[in-house]
Amino acid sequence: MKSLSAVIHYGKNKFRFDVIHTKRKTLEIAVHPDSSIVVKAPPGTELTDIKQIIRKRAGWINKQIKYFRRFEPRTPDRYYMSGETHLYLGRRYRLKVCEGQKNEVKLLRGVLSVHCKDGADSGKVKNILDGWYKERAKLKFCDHLGICFSQFIGMNYERPRLNIRRMKTRWGSLSPKGIITLNTDLIKAPGECIDYVITHELCHLKYKKHGPDFYKHLERMMPDWEKRKHKLEVMMA
Repeated sequence: MKSLSAVIHYGKNKFRFDVIHTKRKTLEIAVHPDSSIVVKAPPGTELTDIKQIIRKRAGWINKQIKYFRRFEPRTPDRYYMSGETHLYLGRRYRLKVCEGQKNEVKLLRGVLSVHCKDGADSGKVKNILDGWYKERAKLKFCDHLGICFSQFIGMNYERPRLNIRRMKTRWGSLSPKGIITLNTDLIKAPGECIDYVITHELCHLKYKKHGPDFYKHLERMMPDWEKRKHKLEVMMA
């Protein structure tokens, strides 16, 4: 998979975008909440052709960037020190770092207590908390997948297997082999947003690409999907 970066000018704006050449038939442009622009293009697509398409879609790209900037400032950098707030299932919890007999996390009365054995530094606290998030994600995502998939029973689909890992630019994906991958960080979002991401991926069982038929299907399965998507983008920006 080949990648490169490039820049185009649109009026007074300058758009820097990353291009990923991957096995696909069509070109896809995605604008992410951090205002980064990622283009996925078929192998062999010339950069001049990609720039031409970017210029044609520049108005839409600019609109997306302005939309995400409405929600700045974004979540501040985390230093994994007592007093910070961290998200779990859409709620903010105060972080408390303390010594303990073993490395563990306890959630009680609005406080995320990270217990560290043999001293604590920010890197260690982060690793312990990340491990806890991943374990919670395994349990919660499995439950949510079961609930969401029940809406698809009768459509002759085999329930996808579940994979969980941290992803930089996506909340979820569905592989050709029928594996749903969910971003570990999704455990920080409200349950209704987790259901949206899972339902979105389940709709790809019928329609592989994002097109009018796909969104009609998503609308049938989850009429308020746009509201949930907006909530996810705002909370996790």
